[in-house]
Amino acid sequence: MDKENDTFAGKTILVTGGAGSIGRELVKKILSTDVHSVRVLDNNETGLHDVALDFGDPRIRLLLGDITNEKRMIRAMQNVDLVFHTAALKHVPICEYNPFEAAETNVRGTQNCIDAAIENSVEKMIFISTDKAVSPFNVMGATKLVAERLTLAANSYSISTKFSCVRFGNVLNSRGIQDIEIGR
Repeated sequence: MDKENDTFAGKTILVTGGAGSIGRELVKKILSTDVHSVRVLDNNETGLHDVALDFGDPRIRLLLGDITNEKRMIRAMQNVDLVFHTAALKHVPICEYNPFEAAETNVRGTQNCIDAAIENSVEKMIFISTDKAVSPFNVMGATKLVAERLTLAANSYSISTKFSCVRFGNVLNSRGIQDIEIGR
């Protein structure tokens, strides 16, 4: 990261799903900036513990919680400047077998994040989606498409928070993504 053009300088950033492959890589990249603090929220206690051990950075704040818990999301976003929303159920076969849970997490969980961001006047929330949201033919893709639509629609009624989406394609060995560029 170019420290002279550091978009994150002095900011507090929340990464939902921060113990997952995309979330962890975002945390790593964000920590290479002059960020004030990074809140890493996940419902995976062991994953959070691993984040703490792997990064060992005092700017990390570990938050155990689930995006389906609206009150938890409101608390997690207090005094946050920017949110990267990566938390989701992403395994196609598991979502196919558990469609209600996929919708609950990917759709309701995203709406909880949107509502919490607005309530806390977060500057911006960026939703990380998937190429499977294009003409979806499976539950995971359909729920991510709905989550995208919810995120973008929030711009029509939010006064101060801006919302955007980015789609990631199928990434080989996505548990260890190395080439995410942020902050430009």
